[in-house]
Order: sequence, then structure tokens, then C-alpha cells
Amino acid sequence: MIEHDTIELLRECDAGIQMGIEAIDEVKEYASSPDLKRSLDEYLGEYASLQGEMQSLLNDYNDEGKDPNPLAEGMSWLKTKTTLAMKKSDSAIADLMTDGCNMGIKSLNKYLNQYKAADGKAKDLAKRLISLSERQIEGLKKYL
Repeated sequence: MIEHDTIELLRECDAGIQMGIEAIDEVKEYASSPDLKRSLDEYLGEYASLQGEMQSLLNDYNDEGKDPNPLAEGMSWLKTKTTLAMKKSDSAIADLMTDGCNMGIKSLNKYLNQYKAADGKAKDLAKRLISLSERQIEGLKKYL
């Protein structure tokens, strides 16, 4: 049970990290503020660091991880493109990113509760991913 819950939690972290990286990649070219661009690059680096750590843990279980849900990915892409086509602004970027972070926080907390038997390393990684999303929301508030 511990191994199953650990793998499942890591897979969900994998999908969440991929969504975070894709979201930042989609919006950063539209950022006008140098500070926002720098912040997005820093968040991207933190997601990449967590991704490397998560992949190492998955490798320990001989698991390849999980891609994001294609429907969620498509909806995110469509919302981003539509929003930025109508209003290319730092405020629109912050709004999109905040929504995405909130969804990620909600999902990861759900998975932490669902996969209670996961090992401490997997739980710690999920909690750090949640913390990154929370910090990202705080950093984006000034652009809303």
C-alpha cells in the first residue's frame, strides 16, 4: 500500500509540475514588466528543480510518471490564449497564473488526503509544490 500510494502521489505531482511549467511557458512572452518576467523565470526554475527531484523518486520505483490530463491541458491552453488575445497585460497573466495555482493547490491537497500511505519523501515533495504555488500567488498579487 505504501508503494502504491507513493507512486500515485508522485504521478500527480508530475502532472502538476508539467502543468505549471507549460502555463509559465505560455504566458511569459506576454509579460511587459521586467520584474514579472524575472519572477516567472524564477518560478520556472523552481518547478524544474522539483521536477528533477520528483523524477529521481519515480525512477526509484521504476515508474515513468504521468502526463497531465489532456482535457485539463486543452482547457488551460484555450483559456490562456483567449484571455491573452483579448487583453495582453501583466494583470491578465497574474489572473491566469493565480487561477492555475489555486487549482493545483486544491488538487494536490486532495491527493495528499487520498494517498495517506505515501512515504515521507513523496509527501514532502507534494507539500513543497503546494508551497511554491502559494508563494507564486503571493508574488503575483501585485499585478492583479
